[in-house]
Amino acid sequence: MYQRTVTVGSRSGLHARPASLFVQAAMRQPVPVTIAREGGSPVDARSMLSVLALAAQHGDLLVLSAVGEGAPDAVDALVGVLSEDPDGKD
Repeated sequence: MYQRTVTVGSRSGLHARPASLFVQAAMRQPVPVTIAREGGSPVDARSMLSVLALAAQHGDLLVLSAVGEGAPDAVDALVGVLSEDPDGKD
């Protein structure tokens, strides 16, 4: 299993727009990826409702995990999506 912890970069948290961008990116990955709050139960990163239910705010730590061939690349790609602020606020 490949895991990485990432800090939510979106100033408004993982609300509808950033969550949608993240879920779309997760659906493009060759392996299933899970996402969880640190110490929490993992959920399917391809599920919009599950991702929104995390209620992640700016600066929260989330853990991404995947298993199988391509897992590191899949997780790393999603880390990039979560760490950015899609609304362009610095």
